[in-house]
Amino acid sequence: MPSGLIALALGGFGIGLTEFLIAGLLPQVASSFAVSEAAAGWLISGYALSVAVGAIALTAATARLPRKHILVGLVALFVIGNLLSAVAPNYQVMLLGRIVAAMCHGSFFGIGSLVARSLVAPEKKSQAVAVMFAGLTVANVLGVPFGALVGERWGWRAAFWAVTAIGLLALAGIAALVPSWAGRVRPAAEAGRATGAGAERIPPSGLAQQLRAFRSWQVWLTLVATALSYGGMFGAFSYIAYTFTEVSGFASEDLAWLLMVYGVGLVVGNLVGGRAADRDRDRALVLALLGLALTLALFGLLADRGTASVVLVFLMGVTGFASVPGMITRVTDFAHGAALAASANVSASNVGNALGAWLGGVAISAGLGYTAPLYVGAGIVLMSVAVMVVAAQRARSSQAVDRVPAR
Repeated sequence: MPSGLIALALGGFGIGLTEFLIAGLLPQVASSFAVSEAAAGWLISGYALSVAVGAIALTAATARLPRKHILVGLVALFVIGNLLSAVAPNYQVMLLGRIVAAMCHGSFFGIGSLVARSLVAPEKKSQAVAVMFAGLTVANVLGVPFGALVGERWGWRAAFWAVTAIGLLALAGIAALVPSWAGRVRPAAEAGRATGAGAERIPPSGLAQQLRAFRSWQVWLTLVATALSYGGMFGAFSYIAYTFTEVSGFASEDLAWLLMVYGVGLVVGNLVGGRAADRDRDRALVLALLGLALTLALFGLLADRGTASVVLVFLMGVTGFASVPGMITRVTDFAHGAALAASANVSASNVGNALGAWLGGVAISAGLGYTAPLYVGAGIVLMSVAVMVVAAQRARSSQAVDRVPAR
């Protein structure tokens, strides 16, 4: 495994921690700054909105820069944001720190995925993306308990100091271990010494060239499938605490380990999905999405059974993240390596998260109960399956036309 991938995964881990740990620190932060729970909640929702905006804005602004340099700059921005949060004298500076840290999130994973796939042979590109995203999925497992543990022992600021330190390590690792040619076609001499995909097409650099990638129907279909798949999973996940406590019969004290079960499922799904996508990507994506829809529907039916709920929340994590590496490599393949398309995929996932959470809330408000978001999520994911099937069929038809010999 290229050492540069480990550095990218460490960066993903730090960024993931920043996103998730705040949930376990909100009461302390609200008390420290004497703000309401609703105001403290903006430290989460403001972060999510900034991810969606930053993914497009920063990628577009840095279109012509070398990708390694961009990643170093993004991680530096991440360090500055968390440092601001650690030393924040008031709520406004704290929120600014969260926004600054979030601005790098989408671009890091978008551009980082292109760099990761360039470090390995073409037939292992989805696995390389999965390794980079492993940092994010592990952070999902550890983020909330890490924040709660550190915050309880040393105060909430210590958690942000710790993440700042992780960011500095990632910054040094990326600067030292990621090759300067990463994310583009290498010179012949470099390609001969390494195992990566030197033969892949040169990615577009200018903003105008990057925007041309969005002329492809395959790019748009993949973005829509991504948004719907995330929307279905996180629409259900947003209300999973209510499902566990109000339907499954678990105590609120059980939520920490139940969420860790879900997080372990994310880690497994990410790694399995990366391998499957490298064998037959579109088939793997369709099967993963079908598996997620079925899991959510079964969860809704069996939510009143404790053991079944534990198994199904694990499978929800597995099937929910199994499509992520394949979706990213798919959108970047059809965009011919355009970083803007990769970052748009991250934005699409955040748009899907917001849509799914809203629809799940509407279902609960309509009096349909705390299993309703699971059924709503299953329905949204089925739409993603339909989009993915259309995309796969169009891709196969296009390949068949390309293989017809000219007369």
